[in-house]
Amino acid sequence: MPSDESTVSPTDVETHNGDRAPGAYALGRAIIAPLARMIYRPRLEGRENVPLTGPVILASNHLSFIDSIVIPVAAPRPVQFLAKAAYFEGTGFRGWLSRTFFTSIGANPVRRGAGQAALDALEQQRQLLEDGRAIALYPEGTRSLDGRLYKGRTGVAFLALQTGALVVPVGIIGTDKVLPKGAKVPRLTPRVTVRFGEPLDLSSHGSAESGRARRLATDEIMAAIHALSEQELAGEYNEVPAQTPIEKIKRALPHERR
Repeated sequence: MPSDESTVSPTDVETHNGDRAPGAYALGRAIIAPLARMIYRPRLEGRENVPLTGPVILASNHLSFIDSIVIPVAAPRPVQFLAKAAYFEGTGFRGWLSRTFFTSIGANPVRRGAGQAALDALEQQRQLLEDGRAIALYPEGTRSLDGRLYKGRTGVAFLALQTGALVVPVGIIGTDKVLPKGAKVPRLTPRVTVRFGEPLDLSSHGSAESGRARRLATDEIMAAIHALSEQELAGEYNEVPAQTPIEKIKRALPHERR
């Protein structure tokens, strides 16, 4: 896949509804993106595959915390993603610095968890798409600690089928070497590769209310990510091992992982 090193000024990119990127994010992209490219010299492939307007989901594999920084830096348009609300709630200088940084890279605060928290996060993402924005999501749900690509959960497909958003598969290579789990400071020597695949229109799979449609659409997304990331397939969901007999029974029963 040929490398595309073209750039788009953040102040020139508009969202679907005509609103320019928020000032803090535009400033962050103007500073962070060129700096990161200069230091890490990432290989960027297929940036022309990302539509510059309209609702888009960038669906990526997930290897490191910095994936959520790498994707907005690499993408040719503003990209937003959800981050823990705790990053925005600190006090004093450190709290201000954390809020400013995460706002500048396109993060939106969200309460994580199951039940109502999960529904609120889904609604927040749906609203961003209906506003014509681009969002980044990880179908695996959480970072892969062994480098394999795990089965995708159906939340990304649900949002795409519900909103009509295109899905651009993304394959990230090398971020787990730059910032492994537990590391505090990124390494400077490894080079990261970010590959943007061709947009997927998932509408042919059916309605968002259909479990079969969501599963088939998710499998198509994960196959595209696999082709880009070239990871070994895990063949299972990436989840913390069940701790209680009840949790083990629940996981043994057939159900859909959102």
